[in-house]
Amino acid sequence: MSDWTPLVISGAIFVAAAILVLLLMRLTARLREGARRLTRIAMTVALVFGAGALTYALLVTPSQLGGVMKRMGPPPATQDEAAPGSAREPPPARRAFRKADRPADLAPAPKGDSVPAKPVVPPSPRRSTPEEKAAEPDYHSVPVFFGTDRKRDEAAGAKRISFGSERARKLLLGQALVTVPRIHQVPQVERPWSIRIPFTNITIYEQAEDPKKHFTIQRIGVLSEEEFLRLVRARLASSSRNKDQALIFVHGYNTPFDAALYRAAQIAYDLRFDGAPFVYSWPSGGGLGSYTYDRDSSRQSEPFLKAFLELVVARSGAKSVNIIAHSMGNLPLLHVLSDLKKLAAARPDVTINQIILAAPDVDRDVFENLARQIQGVGRGITLYASSSDLAMRASRRFGGGVPRAGDVPEDGPVVVAGIDTIDITAVSTAWLALNHSGYAESKALINDIGLLLRTGERPPEKRIPILERIERRGAWYWRYPQPK
Repeated sequence: MSDWTPLVISGAIFVAAAILVLLLMRLTARLREGARRLTRIAMTVALVFGAGALTYALLVTPSQLGGVMKRMGPPPATQDEAAPGSAREPPPARRAFRKADRPADLAPAPKGDSVPAKPVVPPSPRRSTPEEKAAEPDYHSVPVFFGTDRKRDEAAGAKRISFGSERARKLLLGQALVTVPRIHQVPQVERPWSIRIPFTNITIYEQAEDPKKHFTIQRIGVLSEEEFLRLVRARLASSSRNKDQALIFVHGYNTPFDAALYRAAQIAYDLRFDGAPFVYSWPSGGGLGSYTYDRDSSRQSEPFLKAFLELVVARSGAKSVNIIAHSMGNLPLLHVLSDLKKLAAARPDVTINQIILAAPDVDRDVFENLARQIQGVGRGITLYASSSDLAMRASRRFGGGVPRAGDVPEDGPVVVAGIDTIDITAVSTAWLALNHSGYAESKALINDIGLLLRTGERPPEKRIPILERIERRGAWYWRYPQPK
């Protein structure tokens, strides 16, 4: 299907709605006053539906629109080129990392729900011949280890296992193999475009998945604790760029299970992270109208998240652990970090390296109290906040008007000793996600996260010289300058 298809379909809907409006306008002149009022209502509904369909289709098709623009402009950078803003490395080492994640280098899928047990062994660093290059797949594969307390979806006829929004009330472990297309553009998550009715789970049309164009789940399985740890250790043993490092992602509000896997894979891939990537997926409702359910689900997930973090820290073999939490995912994380602090103190062989709190959807006063309890849990804690985050404004209404920790009100963002607060308003470009995933959908922030994981350099202006240092009530925070 052509990349122009979503625009053509949406345009046709809009034109049809406009024609309907014109016909109704002519009919209005011949009807009595009562009928005329009904007609005006119908006209409004038709116009709103047409405009809404066009707007919504455009909003849910970032990768398709990007494909159209790419055809009109220069060809996209290949995987053989360094990610924008990152330092180039010698091709041989980079190719070894890339091939290590390809399906061709993985063991065959075993029977049942389990995933490959054979460790990934990087090939010798050499240049591919033209014949080998032509035979390479049009995508790369990123293994993502997951923990979840979602209930498994037992839908009949499902092609693979999946997890819904119901609570399992127990911790499940597994591994997924997520494909990333070669045409991937940092920092997007390319997915099939679709037309959905807003605020519902009803899909009118959805494009077929294609690993050449989209992030897809190639393989997924639920594992026993022993098998899970064995595969994690094998992954850590095969890593080179991020030797013995773990990266744990905790997603936020309105996030289905599959979307959490895609985001974790995108972050790891764009960071060129070849350690062990993890995601913890709590039972989010996956809908804009599920805010209260999500908030309650995130809190009831705390004991399972705690068990998952302790498993990774104490038994995975990782020597350095990094954590990124987004939105409402910060709520359960902040409540369990104090326990993780005690565990880390008892394990001098394991370091909690960097903790990144992205757009925390947490009451500001609650956050300040919790933040004081977790000081020193890691080598560094960074908070990303934004004044253009529409989701933060919406959640403030649910929270009685109290600002959220991820918001930047007129008097400035939350500032707590031991936490580097960075106002990312100027570089948050995630307008397709209500400016709520700017930490992962901004090249500047992806680069900053990469620097944090590699160097841990502080204060922030040492990593990013353009940052402005702002004083607020005797404390400091940092801000990206507005573009001139």
